[in-house]
Amino acid sequence: MDILFQTWPWYVSGFLIAIIMLTLNYFGKTFGMSSNLETLCTMVGADRFSDYFKFNWKSNRWNLAVVLGSILGGIVAVHFLSHSTNVSINPKTIEQLAKMGIDAPNGKLLPNTLFENEVFQSPKMIFILIIGGILIGFGSRYASGCTSGHAIAGISNLQIQSLKAVIGFFIGGLVMSHLILPLIF
Repeated sequence: MDILFQTWPWYVSGFLIAIIMLTLNYFGKTFGMSSNLETLCTMVGADRFSDYFKFNWKSNRWNLAVVLGSILGGIVAVHFLSHSTNVSINPKTIEQLAKMGIDAPNGKLLPNTLFENEVFQSPKMIFILIIGGILIGFGSRYASGCTSGHAIAGISNLQIQSLKAVIGFFIGGLVMSHLILPLIF
């Protein structure tokens, strides 16, 4: 039973993801979080306003289990597994975060400055969240999928556009981390 409450090695998690992807490929299904958003938008009537959402959402109902699983997995992780999470961060990273005014997570996964309720007390942080959300939505639509869809499903299907998208995601992440984030903070 202890294995359930510990961090799983990459080769166990990777193997399980591979089995899931092979199963999805066998049944002709695709995976991605942004496709769930499309399905949810169509379910609530977005197809009345945009032709993009005119599709049979019932054929994608199975994929909504991914959203439910993500929510339930987050709840389980926070309430039942987070006590055993011991995060060790490189001192150089902590120093770089401190220069930007971001406190070290202190054993947590994320720093309070960016991921706690105090974020909503700062107009600057609210503005950053809104702009970031818009950019993520635009990027997912422009790339025809999200990071999970391209990196897990697209690459496992040997799609060159997914490989290009993932390379772009990594380059964008590096630019954001090393150039833009220090300017914002």
